Amino acid sequence: MAKKIPQINASSMADISFLLLIFFLVTTSMDVNKGLARRLPPPPQNQPNQEKLDLKIKKRNLMIVKINSHNQLMVNGEIMEVSRLKDEVKKFILNKENNPNLPEVVEDEFDFGGTVGQKKVKYTKDHVISVQNDVDTKYETYLDVQNELVRAYNEIRDESASYYYHVKHFNDLSESQQKVIQKIYPQKISEAEPKNYN
Repeated sequence: MAKKIPQINASSMADISFLLLIFFLVTTSMDVNKGLARRLPPPPQNQPNQEKLDLKIKKRNLMIVKINSHNQLMVNGEIMEVSRLKDEVKKFILNKENNPNLPEVVEDEFDFGGTVGQKKVKYTKDHVISVQNDVDTKYETYLDVQNELVRAYNEIRDESASYYYHVKHFNDLSESQQKVIQKIYPQKISEAEPKNYN
């Protein structure tokens, strides 16, 4: 007569597996996703007689930011550390001394509403920052550059909110007040298709 082999009771194995899975899910830390908040332009209206417009930008109104495959930064032909980028961008956008090598300064009247009312503002209306990166640029470097560009705009807007509305941050303004500041300092960051710069 064949000897009976005792079987292992595996009914609680599923419970143990489930508990281990929950334990690892709860104790594991996840990396926070990195990304950029960008508002895309509206889709072009397909009209049969629509002509393509050639946008001509004066050289002085354009800041070219290049990142090569070695993650080195070049701003208007000058090699630069990412840590200096924010200050250079602010200097470019504001052009406080009306430097002829920086964007043209124009004067327009804006309605700030409330107690501020109508005010003339000198600002660089036509400035554009063009970001160009190599196909082999690291994503982290690309994000660092983008963050510095956005930081420059945020600081300028905070300073404007403080000057015109006497509040510390741009985000403390009402929606209509924010629109006025955004009209004066819109984010003009243009992204070119990645290339090989080496």
